[in-house]
Parts: sequence; C-alpha cells; structure tokens
Amino acid sequence: MNTIRELEQTPKWINWAKTAAIFAILYCFLVSIGMIGSAFKGLGSGFAEELIQSKAGPIIGLFIGILVTSLVQSSSTTTSLVVGMVAAGTFGEDPKIAVAAAIPYIMGANIGTSITNTIVALGHIVNKNEFKRAFSASIIHDFFNVLSVIILFPLQLSFGLISKSANWLAELLLGTGSLTFKSPIKMITKPAVGAIKDVFKQQDFIDYNWLLLFVALAVLFFSLKYLTKLIRSLVMERLEAFFDTHIFKTALRAMFFGVFITIMVQSSSITTSLVIPLAGAGVLHLRQIFPYTLGANIGTTVTALLASLVSGTLAPLSVAFGHLMFNLYGIGLIWPIKQIRDIPLRLSEWFAEIAINNRIIPIIYILIVFFIIPLGLIFTVR
Repeated sequence: MNTIRELEQTPKWINWAKTAAIFAILYCFLVSIGMIGSAFKGLGSGFAEELIQSKAGPIIGLFIGILVTSLVQSSSTTTSLVVGMVAAGTFGEDPKIAVAAAIPYIMGANIGTSITNTIVALGHIVNKNEFKRAFSASIIHDFFNVLSVIILFPLQLSFGLISKSANWLAELLLGTGSLTFKSPIKMITKPAVGAIKDVFKQQDFIDYNWLLLFVALAVLFFSLKYLTKLIRSLVMERLEAFFDTHIFKTALRAMFFGVFITIMVQSSSITTSLVIPLAGAGVLHLRQIFPYTLGANIGTTVTALLASLVSGTLAPLSVAFGHLMFNLYGIGLIWPIKQIRDIPLRLSEWFAEIAINNRIIPIIYILIVFFIIPLGLIFTVR
C-alpha cells in the first residue's frame, strides 16, 4: 500500500510522463517482436516452404511443423502455408486424406509458436526473481501444447479424431463468404519494422537478417528492462487489483480475454509475449496466465480460418478447422481434470527453478527443443 500512497503524492506530470514512457517502450517491445519474426522469416522462409512441400510421414510432419514455426515465428503463417499446400494438391487429391496428412504439421505449429514468448522471457534473465516468474509463465505454453500433442496425436493416427471433426465442420459451413481482418498491432508496427529493415538492406552486410535479429533482441531486452521497472513503479498495485477483479478474475474470463486479444492482434506470439513483462513484474501469477494462453491458442486459429474461406473448397477449410479442433480438444481433455491440468503448471515451476540456478539452460532448451531435435529427426528419418 505504500506504493499507492507514494503514487498519489507524486506530481501528476511525473505520472503522465511515466505513462507516456510505458506506451513508448511497449511500442518498442512490439516492434522488436515484429523484427524478430521478420528476421527469422528472411533467414529460413525458403527452407521452411521446402520442408512443408516435402511429403513426410505423420511423426516427421509433426517435427517439420515445430521447426517451420520456430523459423517463421508464427503458427498462423505455418498453418496458412499448409492450407495453401493442401489447396495446391501437395498432400494428395483426396481432400480427406490430404487433411489427415496435414494435421501433424498443425500440431507441430502449436508447439513451435511458443518459442517467441520463451525468447521474450530471456529479457529478464539478469534478475533472478523476475526471470523465475517470467520463464515459468512462458514455458507453461510449451508444456501444455506438448501434453496436448501427446494425448491427441495417437487419437488422430488411430481414429482420425481431429481430421474427421474438421471435415464435418467444413462440409457443414462450406459456402460461407470470405472475410478479412487486419491486425491493428501489425498495422502500427509494420511501418517501423519495414523502415528498419530497409535501412539494414542498404548496409554492406553478409545477410542483413542477422543484423536485424541482433538489433531486435537488443531492443527487446532494453524495452523489457524498463517496461518492468515502469510498471512496478507506476501502476503495479492498481494494475494487479484491476486484473484480479476484472480481466483475470476467473479462468474462463482469462481464457476469453486471450481469445479476444489474439483475434484482434492475429498473433498468439504477441498475445502471450505481452503478459511476460507483467509476470516478471509480479502483476500476474502463473495460474492466471495459464488459461489466458489457452485462449491465445484458440484465437490464433482465426487467421488461417479466414484465409481458407477465400478458396471456398473443402480441404483448405478442413485444415483450418483442424487447427481449431486440435486446440479445443486439447483444452476439453486437459482443463477439466485437475490432476492433468496441474501437470503443465508443476513442470513449468520445476523447470523455472532449474533455470534460475543455471541460466544457460533456457538458451540450451530453446536450441534443443525448437531446432536441434526437429532438424536431427527430419534429416535422420527422411
């Protein structure tokens, strides 16, 4: 309560200046995420498309989905690529067979998309307590998505649970008109990302994408450091009370908020990354963030769904619905059972404890889970 009393005694112009600084640094934070995505796409987009175009079995398809999404930093982009490949007949002419072959890629995309908020959590690595809170908040997304795959992948292979549900929905809704929606976050950050990218393109550099990535990480760490400080000094207690009594009061409300924000910004990476600084500052707790990330998983399916409606054909729409059904089934099977629901929570808390004792572990974790294992399996089995 002392901070609230001090806040009320602080001159209004200082509070206004701090508020303006929060918005300015938040903009830098969002631009840095856009720069990271642009750099990864520039470095690996051609390779990513080549991987998706290759005909692979279900297990390798799963790991291709993880790797491609880690490279392009967007599950929506991966899903949209898969939708395009299915529409082009890459996975076969029979729509039902094509959709079943595409589903493992979608599952992998769900795991790969959590790399962004895990990278964001590294921005808190210099402060032990902040990093513990931020890292656990980021990897809970990883553990839930992996658990979903462990449960649903065998059901899909054995019974076609997801693909059959997706085909049924697509047949039911086929003929719906196409819709488009532009993310307001991307609209306000795209000019800055594009301008920075154009400046780097003019430099005599081996590959400007590496420079873009380096600068993006520097901006990310800078913005996280000062964003957390400003949140703590200005609005922590009031913001915490607001979240507790309004947005994150119940798990269902937090989940719906995650869906809504992700639909608006059209990126689960941005949605989940936005709460990492709040977790680091202690404004949000792990159990509040957990259902919010599940909502983000649902919201991120809208982009591919809208894209697939443009084609007006069964297979692409079924793939997009497959992404949605995978997330709905995952939540439906895991969330209602406390013993299963607590698995991602306990694992993320346990792993965060290990990470704060040896802070090179999170970096090794990112490299191994999102790049080394998928690449190793893809080139070994293929």
